[in-house]
Amino acid sequence: MSDSPAPVTIVSGLPRSGTSLMMQMLAAGGLPALTDGQRAADADNPRGYLEFERVKQLKTDKSWVPEARGKVVKMVHLLLKDLPLSGETYRVVWMRRRIEEVLASQKTMLVRQGRTPAALPPEQLARIFNSQMEELERWMGTQPAFQFLPVHYHELVADPAGHAARINAFLGGALDEAAMAAAVDPTLYRQKG
Repeated sequence: MSDSPAPVTIVSGLPRSGTSLMMQMLAAGGLPALTDGQRAADADNPRGYLEFERVKQLKTDKSWVPEARGKVVKMVHLLLKDLPLSGETYRVVWMRRRIEEVLASQKTMLVRQGRTPAALPPEQLARIFNSQMEELERWMGTQPAFQFLPVHYHELVADPAGHAARINAFLGGALDEAAMAAAVDPTLYRQKG
């Protein structure tokens, strides 16, 4: 029996890459989610965001991280490097989505919220996001505290059962795969590349 603390499971990726869906799957499968309910469901995410606000202050406040042991928490990709590297282990379900779909979904959400979409041309945004994701994958691959499993959104929606089995195996095999697969609603895949 190991005395090391339970790992922190993290769902991460670009905004609008399927992180909320993955949180819903893991919660349905029986993995407790660290959320605070502050961000309500809306037209862009009708089944909820499952976020924990304190994650956004990770650069200055890491005190909540032990609370996430044995649970799953969602965080945007750029915060991963701010996690404490000693005393914790992280299993990252790393959401990947076609970049044109991410950009279209982000734009739709911003317009719906009455906010101005990014001023940068889509090609430039795509280069920036792809570079960030590739750099973070390289970085996680060099960190002993991290394991990560890339999950491609369009493949997940096409084969929820197969991906539920793959994700469950990565996370130790104790989750309800049928419940995970049932959490996937293909009608919510609205920005297709």
